[in-house]
Amino acid sequence: MLTTSRDDRLIVTISLNSLLDKQLCTEFVSLTLSNFARKKKETMANYTDFPSNTINDANPIWLNKGDNAWQLTAATFVGLQSVPGLILLYGAGVKKKWAINSAFMALYAFAAVLPCWLLWGYRMSFGDELLPFWGKIDVAAGQGYLLAQAYSGNFPSVTMVFFQFVFAAITLILVAGALLGRMDFYAWMMFVPLWLTFSYTFVAFSIWSPNGFFYKQGIIDFSGGYVIHLSSGVAGFTAAYWVGPRLTKDREVFPPNNIILMLAGAGLLWMGWTGFNGGGPANVGIDASLAVLNTHVCTAASLLTWTLLDSLVFGKPSIIGAVQGMITGLVCITPAAGVVQGWAAVIMGILSGSIPWFTMMVVHKKSELLQKVDDTMAVFHTHAIAGSLGGILTGLFAEPKLNRLFYGPDQPKYIGLFYGFQMGEVKNGFRQLGLQLSGIVFVAGLNVIVTSIICLFIQLFVPLRMTEKHMEIGDEIIHGEEAYAIWGDDEKQNV
Repeated sequence: MLTTSRDDRLIVTISLNSLLDKQLCTEFVSLTLSNFARKKKETMANYTDFPSNTINDANPIWLNKGDNAWQLTAATFVGLQSVPGLILLYGAGVKKKWAINSAFMALYAFAAVLPCWLLWGYRMSFGDELLPFWGKIDVAAGQGYLLAQAYSGNFPSVTMVFFQFVFAAITLILVAGALLGRMDFYAWMMFVPLWLTFSYTFVAFSIWSPNGFFYKQGIIDFSGGYVIHLSSGVAGFTAAYWVGPRLTKDREVFPPNNIILMLAGAGLLWMGWTGFNGGGPANVGIDASLAVLNTHVCTAASLLTWTLLDSLVFGKPSIIGAVQGMITGLVCITPAAGVVQGWAAVIMGILSGSIPWFTMMVVHKKSELLQKVDDTMAVFHTHAIAGSLGGILTGLFAEPKLNRLFYGPDQPKYIGLFYGFQMGEVKNGFRQLGLQLSGIVFVAGLNVIVTSIICLFIQLFVPLRMTEKHMEIGDEIIHGEEAYAIWGDDEKQNV
């Protein structure tokens, strides 16, 4: 026998023969489904405390919560590269007397960029077109703008504003690496908003904004090899020229004050690059996964190559050299992270561990210009050279299918030269390589000119370089603080 209930009290027994009756079968199914729906409704009534996922003002139809969560996480990773990553790297990687000043330059830049970014920087970089290379000045602080969908990705503009802010901030901090140990702090306070406004926004709009000239032409800069690293390397070197050198004795002997702490900062920089390149696609698709793996593969290969060269040439593996190799690997893969295959990332790592090593260890010592300019943290080699190298190799190794994952399915123009030969698209391959080279010339030329003008302008108000006395004493006279002081022992100098 099979039983069901018409209501909670009436039991109807249906024999196997009566199931052949179509009407009774229909009633049986209807009653069963009705009871199931009633019981489900009663059960779900007990779970009214769960949040609603219905479409409303807080959950617009275009919002992808997974993408939004990852983009905020990636931005936080990049922020940690600066605070505390580069604060530790700079503060521990210089002489003890410069620890506070170097760390403070990084901390100040991170804080100073944010209000400028909200009030004008973001819209000048990613807003409406003013010129083919520059966006219109406008604020990005209003509720109506911030809560609307971003120009790229299925998340609100407020997420993209924060994500792009941490990239802008780290670029200024990288520039500071070339100026440690002698730039006047008040001059640095003026330099940060001026360079953000007249250099960073110009390059970011040209290369990253959908309205920018080089973006429309089809240049490939996956996550900042041009916009961040080439820019900061050239700008830092140019500013170092105008600021002038450290004291001679500081240039000759400038040991890190705490190598272990420096390595902690370097570790944050490396692991933070997961968000740096993994956030490039603005979604949590397979392209983001590939970008993350390629980033770490290239970095490891570069570090190992640099260490091997140090061992072969100088007879000793250097931990400071290993950090330099780590940085060049991270920088080199950045313009290509999600658009090249894994084997290409290995080759890029080997080249980024050897070519910048050669320019730093061999070319630098033979070049009068490179010897004259005091680039404290060698950002010209680790960022300008490595960033340019990455851009060129992207023009060779960029895989068309991977490019379509990043730029969209209807984009036939993104083809690395090697694949151009393979596919019979040689003209497009040479076009891509030409664009990559043109981008290098554009970014380098712009930063030499704009950074020089900014430094000359600042000189009208405050000196770019500290006095000899300030450079002799360091933190204690500049900030009235010491990095490793034991307060209350009455051992501080009166300065």
